[in-house]
Amino acid sequence: MRWDIFCRVVDNFGDAGVAWRLARQLRAEWGAEVRLVLDHVPILARLDHRVQPEAVLQEVGGITVVAWGHPLGAAADVVVETFGCEVPDSYLSAMAGRSPAPAWVNLEYLSAEPWVEGCHRLPSPHSRHGLPRHFFFPGFTRRTGGLLRETGLLAARDAFRQSETARQRFCSTLALPTPAAGARLVTLFGYDTVQAHDLLEVWTRAPRPVYCLVPEGTPLAARVACHLGRDPLNRVHEAGALMLAWIPFRDQMDYDQLLWSADCNFVRGEDSFVRAQWAARPLVWHIYPQSENAHRIKLDAFLAHYLDGLAPELAARYRALFLAWNGVGDMGVAWNGLEKDWPLLETHAHAWADRLAAMPDLAHNLVEFVEKSL
Repeated sequence: MRWDIFCRVVDNFGDAGVAWRLARQLRAEWGAEVRLVLDHVPILARLDHRVQPEAVLQEVGGITVVAWGHPLGAAADVVVETFGCEVPDSYLSAMAGRSPAPAWVNLEYLSAEPWVEGCHRLPSPHSRHGLPRHFFFPGFTRRTGGLLRETGLLAARDAFRQSETARQRFCSTLALPTPAAGARLVTLFGYDTVQAHDLLEVWTRAPRPVYCLVPEGTPLAARVACHLGRDPLNRVHEAGALMLAWIPFRDQMDYDQLLWSADCNFVRGEDSFVRAQWAARPLVWHIYPQSENAHRIKLDAFLAHYLDGLAPELAARYRALFLAWNGVGDMGVAWNGLEKDWPLLETHAHAWADRLAAMPDLAHNLVEFVEKSL
């Protein structure tokens, strides 16, 4: 089948990241002919070095990448709007004139809210053309579309971890110092509204060394550099128990190994959030901020799922860390409150990933749904 995936970038890397992972999986595992229509190709180039940021039409890994506004011609068999981005009017007319009509899906944002299960796969006829558009919701239960997960991802993760020197080798590829014995390796990726300064101060006085890796080229990386008074010539900052290193921004295909190498991953948005769950390591999610604190409802809904199975006292401490990273509470107090809990959090993270992996992945569910619709 021919698939056209449309994406407008709102949440910087996350929107393009989800669309690109879906396109790559459809091509690799189903042999689909895929076009990705994107309004900000330079963002995609940050996620995959093979992409030419200024090209309006290019082929990357068997996928056609088209800059928004470039003529598209005939409509595909399957049309995917990511996150309600709305296809161009000219393309909508091509869809209406196609026989048979294409399968039309609006791939929504990931949410754990209960109402998602009731809205998943529901149709909504277009007001002018009458074409049915179905809402498809990623999620954490079998009554949703699931999460993006390539075949072989978890096997690759486990093989990476079987090597005792995998983490040291990964750091050496970045030309970084080897982590000290017993150091907790942390990745730090979030929006620039977080209490990073509080966390960094706690890490400098931590009883166990902390080795923190921060991807360059993001607002949070700049904020951390400003707080620490970074010398532009130095990639590594040391203070007390903290060693912090600014690292090159990773391609999507390399990002997983970064997450797999860490003991804890601070992530944001949707794409890195999902990959951190598959990494089966403790994570802290900075959810995309929304007006009137609407994001808090989504965060609480996720934590209701994710913390299930932990002892109530531990769940409360872990929840406090999530909330503090999202602006509610003291980040230092929350981090220190979990100092003795990391072995339990590691076991829980692996069990959570296994629970999710027992369900079909999002691309599988989407293909199955589309095939029944055509």
